[in-house]
Amino acid sequence: QVQLVESGGGLVQAGGSLRLSCAASGRTLSTFNMGWFRQAPGKEREFVAAISKTGSFRKYADSVKGRFTISRDNAKNTVYLQMNTLNAEDTAVYLCGADGKSYSGDYAFRSERYDYWGQGTQVTVSS
Repeated sequence: QVQLVESGGGLVQAGGSLRLSCAASGRTLSTFNMGWFRQAPGKEREFVAAISKTGSFRKYADSVKGRFTISRDNAKNTVYLQMNTLNAEDTAVYLCGADGKSYSGDYAFRSERYDYWGQGTQVTVSS
């Protein structure tokens, strides 16, 4: 069992930046591949980025590639999402998920892959 808590969301103007954090407790984060997803009102949960247990592999949605960076600090049991050049379409609740299985780039974008989820943090981008 692992508990995940996201933080760092807020209101930002278009073109601005935010850094989200996902802190884990209960189990060592290094045993999990981690993913960030987002969900806007009335829309399905959408994959944003994923990172393997050691950080060797990363995957991004096309919509955020080049603007967002996922990273992790296993010593701090925390995963980050640096978001730059934000636009109104990035407005959503951002959630982190933990996947205890072997990393697979073919499946990292699928929400059903993840065993544990945080409650999410709201990101609102004003245009």
